[in-house]
Amino acid sequence: MKIRDVMNPETVVCQSRDLVSDAARLLRRNQISGMPVLDGEKVVGVVSESDLLKLLSVEEESGLWLPSPLEVLEVPIRDLIRWEKMRSGAGDLAQTRVSEVMTKKVHTIGPEDAVEEAAEVMVSHRINRLPVVEGGRLVGIVTRGDIIVGLGMEVSEVEAD
Repeated sequence: MKIRDVMNPETVVCQSRDLVSDAARLLRRNQISGMPVLDGEKVVGVVSESDLLKLLSVEEESGLWLPSPLEVLEVPIRDLIRWEKMRSGAGDLAQTRVSEVMTKKVHTIGPEDAVEEAAEVMVSHRINRLPVVEGGRLVGIVTRGDIIVGLGMEVSEVEAD
């Protein structure tokens, strides 16, 4: 079975210069967890929910923290400080470009490649989707779910014979 048989040719994409807030809106509206990022027509990255969630993580304070008799008060105060840092950083997210958060190392596959090859790439690189590229242009996307459904169809065809 080939990628062409299981890929989705209707690919939701964003541009590298788009704002993160717009990319998040696209993901939510289309109920997907990631999408290819283009610079014009060239695939330059992939942005996923994981990439966006990394923006909200707050680096732990370095240094030694020892419990004290006032621990009951210190823990909530420390959590409040961490929350405030995260909240103040969230305002900057509106101005963050997708190019700053996307995964730049993109693995792609061709429409004539075997489904097994895509599965191997996804498993070995721990990724959930592969942009399908032909002649330097994006022609679709294939996800783990697409492959599983495709394999299910292939098994049912064999059983019918």
